[in-house]
Amino acid sequence: MTDADKIKSSDEDLMVEIGRGDERAFAALSRRNQGRVLNLIYRTVGDHAQAEDIAQEVFLRVWRAARDYEPKAKFTTWVYRIAVNLCLDTRRSARRGPAILQQEGGDDQQDESTETAFGSDDGRTRSPEELLLAAEESGRIFAALDSLPAKQRLAVVLKKFDGLSYEEIGRVMGCSVSAVESLLVRATRTLRDKLLLPGS
Repeated sequence: MTDADKIKSSDEDLMVEIGRGDERAFAALSRRNQGRVLNLIYRTVGDHAQAEDIAQEVFLRVWRAARDYEPKAKFTTWVYRIAVNLCLDTRRSARRGPAILQQEGGDDQQDESTETAFGSDDGRTRSPEELLLAAEESGRIFAALDSLPAKQRLAVVLKKFDGLSYEEIGRVMGCSVSAVESLLVRATRTLRDKLLLPGS
């Protein structure tokens, strides 16, 4: 398989090549997925250095598991599950207080993520005062997210930031759809209580 073929190949096809020891296929797969995996981890653990360490371990496990990989689900679902399990293990073993969860990027990106998460964007151009208030609100939202129990926070991140369906979240987290729904309901209730957000 040429480098051009690797660019066009699906993640699942690349995993087959990686299972045969193809390091270039692994490099292509890593480049394609490292951003989304790192963002998921960072939004969960709230620490850049720790997130990078965990992401490195995720892709090390991808390399090691490639020979036995079977594409029963999308690659992203499979690799997210590895990342989620490592995040949960990390937080369980942590003995310090939770770090404040921040969105990567500047205030504009934080504001955009807030709108995506809570549906606040009505499509109109906002004034500088409104943008400032939204940025301040964004910080409160990410701090509130960080206060959630780990599984609730993961469910929110996977749903609101990564756009996964309830079924996909269930596969990633290893639980039923009803359990995902319960996690999201409790998380949303807690966030609204903390932020005094109106009902959906």
